[in-house]
Amino acid sequence: MSGRTNGILPLLALSLLFTGGAGLRTAEAADPAAGQAVFHSQCAICHSVQTGRNMIGPSLFGLVGRKTGSEAGYHYSTANQNSNLTWTPDELDKYLESPRTVIPGTKMTYAGEKDAAKRADLIAYLETLK
Repeated sequence: MSGRTNGILPLLALSLLFTGGAGLRTAEAADPAAGQAVFHSQCAICHSVQTGRNMIGPSLFGLVGRKTGSEAGYHYSTANQNSNLTWTPDELDKYLESPRTVIPGTKMTYAGEKDAAKRADLIAYLETLK
């Protein structure tokens, strides 16, 4: 085992002890099927997962790894166009928790998802859209 792994295991054990395992979600444990349910309940009203099908919001097909403001045929806010971010899982996690904090001036009206496990599941689902 690597030293890094040895350092993580005690932290994981402490986290489980203090939280009873509640709310503990890592990228490896995220559930794309649960994320699809989150997408349908919170995102599908404005976003499509079909390539090139923009709605109120841009298509989310191929979102992970894409630069902000770059979906063809979608009219982004100036704030989004100028944010110069790449939608990595870490950036998406921050954004989905509080969009207006990450990109002040975004036109996305979504208030954010405070539940880290739901965000992880949603991101795992978005990563399947390739």
